[in-house]
Amino acid sequence: MEKPQFVYTTYIRSTPEKVWEAITKPEFARQYWGGNGNHSDWQRGSKWEHVSETKGTAHIIGEVLESDPPKRLALSWIDPDDTADRSKVTLELETVEDMVRLTVIHGDFEAETSMLSDISGGWPKVLSSLKSWLETGAALKIGCKQACVEA
Repeated sequence: MEKPQFVYTTYIRSTPEKVWEAITKPEFARQYWGGNGNHSDWQRGSKWEHVSETKGTAHIIGEVLESDPPKRLALSWIDPDDTADRSKVTLELETVEDMVRLTVIHGDFEAETSMLSDISGGWPKVLSSLKSWLETGAALKIGCKQACVEA
């Protein structure tokens, strides 16, 4: 049986380098991701965490599977409260004219979990907030039941 996946693409008037930094630097990620930062050295095989900057708790943990700045980043995505609930996220950045096409592919999760419904609501909010923040300097106020986007 094929595992489900979620794919979302957005276009951001920015450069791949700025989008990459927004994703990988915690001080930038927390601006648009509900106060949460992404922490790692972003080298293949390294650990990464999605951490509430106010509470200091990791909402998502995993490993860097691929890192090709500023083009591609692939991560394992694990709920620290239920380490059996794991998946894979791939972020692809491509220059298109004066924009960046950012595609998020979130897959390799079990169909029986709530992962698909959680990320189907979470990723569009996070990526819209990222786009707004990079283009205007003002992020969206986001939140959802999925811990990965809650402050």
